[in-house]
Amino acid sequence: MKLALKIDVSTLRGTREGVPRLANALQRHNAGATFLFSLGPDRTGRIIRHAALRKTSGTPLLAQYGFRTLLYGTVLPGPNIGVRSKKILRRVRDDGFEVGVRGWDHIAWQVRVLQADAAWTARHMQLAFGRFNEIFGAMPRVHGAAGWRMNRHAYRLEQRMALAYASDTRGHFPFVPVLNGEIIACPQLPTTLPTLDELIGADGVTADNVVDRLLERSRDPLPTGHVHTLRAEREGMALLPQFERLLEGWQAMGYDLVSLGELYESLDHAYLPHCHVTLGEIAGSSGAFARQSGPYLAV
Repeated sequence: MKLALKIDVSTLRGTREGVPRLANALQRHNAGATFLFSLGPDRTGRIIRHAALRKTSGTPLLAQYGFRTLLYGTVLPGPNIGVRSKKILRRVRDDGFEVGVRGWDHIAWQVRVLQADAAWTARHMQLAFGRFNEIFGAMPRVHGAAGWRMNRHAYRLEQRMALAYASDTRGHFPFVPVLNGEIIACPQLPTTLPTLDELIGADGVTADNVVDRLLERSRDPLPTGHVHTLRAEREGMALLPQFERLLEGWQAMGYDLVSLGELYESLDHAYLPHCHVTLGEIAGSSGAFARQSGPYLAV
């Protein structure tokens, strides 16, 4: 029973404060995880301009990001996360955690990528991958798109950049993505469980009982393992006590808490199903997300 932990890191504050706290908690529980970093400018303040992004979390923006972060990209210039946080990023890798790329500018990606052309998409991905190479001395093996938002150019680039696997989608089990009949040779390890912020505020779920609700949703293991996504800005800060309770609860249920890479290595790669990728909504959030759809049947 494997459960992979995917940690999205979007902001300078999340990198400097949330990431070390999460790494320490994981080490205390002998748990693995994959940290996916935003490596360009932190322009989180621009989220205020976009109603759809403001609605993707049940947590108020100020509580989630903090006052200063909500000024970045508007009143204050957006600090470059990759430049200013190299020591922290390398320490995560040196502590034995898998590291990968979330993106360059997480707000710009979520706002523009669904309509972006090949040149815009390639520029953002190449900037992020290039900065990752500068920091870690190697190209990444895994990418997890900000907001689970992708376009066909991004999927093709993942294949062209020889990523081992990606986690850009929501779904039910690992698969090889198919876009309008085009097979993309970069397997997807989709997020299979809801996030804490998607649960909080729905059906009487609060920060006090959200752990019990998510553990209940995790009770039935999947043959190919679960993937849970968390955020450095939430579980690494205000929701850290809930995250530690989740780790304890999952381990008590018999789950082996691993990185995406460890989950991928446990799979029979030759027999991964081919599935369509479509856009859809997720309960507890708004906006379009990349979702695993039905099996692909070649004609």
